[in-house]
This record gives sequence, C-alpha cells and structure tokens, in this order.
Amino acid sequence: MVLRLGCNPLRIPFTPPTFSTKPIRNCKFSVQNCILAPNESHKLVMEVKEKLERDHHSLPVGRNGRDDEDMILWFLKDRKFSVEDAIAKLTKAIKWREEFGVSELSEESVKSIAETGKAYVHDFLDVNDRPVLIVVACKHFPAMQDPIEDEKLCVFLIEKALSKLPAGKEDILGIFDLRGFGTENADLNYLTFLFDVFYYYYPKRLGQVLFVDAPFVFKPIWQLTKPLLKSYASMVRFCSVETVKKEYFTEATLPAEFKD
Repeated sequence: MVLRLGCNPLRIPFTPPTFSTKPIRNCKFSVQNCILAPNESHKLVMEVKEKLERDHHSLPVGRNGRDDEDMILWFLKDRKFSVEDAIAKLTKAIKWREEFGVSELSEESVKSIAETGKAYVHDFLDVNDRPVLIVVACKHFPAMQDPIEDEKLCVFLIEKALSKLPAGKEDILGIFDLRGFGTENADLNYLTFLFDVFYYYYPKRLGQVLFVDAPFVFKPIWQLTKPLLKSYASMVRFCSVETVKKEYFTEATLPAEFKD
C-alpha cells in the first residue's frame, strides 16, 4: 500500500485480515440443513421450548403446539439452528394452524370440494419412498369454486401426505397434471398460497414438484408465478407423462391418471 505525503511516497506493508476458523457449536452444514450432535440440538430444543412457554404462553400445547419437541426441532433445522429465527417462524406457524383450524379438518369437512377430483393423495409412495400429492389442474375452476374450500383441501391433503411419511423420510412429492389446462383453470392466488403454505408452515416438507405435460398456455402463467416462489422455483421440474412413469413409479404404483 502506498500513502503519499507531499511528493514523497510512504510505503506501508499491507497485512491481509485473518478470520477465525473456529466452528460455531460444532455445526456441520449439509446441502439442506445444519446438523448438530443430538445433545446440542436437544439443548436448543429445550431453549426454544422454555422461551415459548415464557414469552408465548397463550399458544396451544400438544401435537403441533409450542411444546411439540419434534416440531420445534424441525423449525430449528429449517432456520439453521438459530433460536430466535426458529421462534419467530414457529410462533407464526402455530398461530396460523390455530386460526386456520388445521386440527379440525377432516375427510368429511372437505368432502364436497374433494369430490371434484382436482387433488388427492396417491395411495402409493414414489420410488424414493415419498408420499405423493397430485393436483389435476383441468378440474380446477377458480371462478366457480370457493377459494376458501380450495385452501382447506390443500392443507388437509398436505397433512394427509405427511402422515404417510415412512420412518426416516422427511418430504413429499407434488405432481401437477397440466394436461387439458386452459386459461379458465389459471389461478395465481392458489398457486402462491400453496407454495407460501409450504414455505412458512411446512418448511422443507416439499421435496420436488413435477409440472407434467404443461401446454403452451401455461408458460406465461409460470413466468408470472416463478419470481414469487423464490427458492421453491428450483424444485419445479417440467416433464412428460413418460418421465413420470419411468423415473418416479413402478408399474404397480403408477397413479391411475398416468396409465395408458
């Protein structure tokens, strides 16, 4: 480095700054999560649990409540084990579950909208042992169907799919069958609601999304929606029915929608 004083240059040696390489909480980063040793993660779960009890006592307890240790751990993983960030996202999720009435959803409560066949949970897992949520886009008519009922069906099916997770598995596969899709089926609000629900309330539960045989008319809709989805957009794969058959299911487990 050269510093000029008057006409005479003064040379000052430059020493690059050093940065500590000491690990924080012995934390190892994987592609998706920050992984801690069990005893360390348990301490953080207890810390979150105590803070929720102290600062958010009005939140419900029990399964999916403020004292649900499995749920706390999941949100800690999502927030890279930042206690404050996990608490912020978790309290929002618990409040939403209570206000939306997630625990009150049932087969009976969504029966009328489910009978349209627009969305359902497949009876079989895919080849990666993931539960499968299928949306048949040509049966979705936002101008004629109640958006609130659509949202209830969406959340009910997410809960149902997650209940089918095998031990050791963490995410589900979403399939949008876009054959026969037309402008009357377009619904940006519903699509963004779906991805918002996964981002805020079911983080990292959606492993991949398949857009199957998307027609030309769907492309401009996707261009409008893609920026809103942010990181979730990278989970989307446009593919054909043949790809679904060959790469995601066996002949015995293939959804009826995609059989010849």
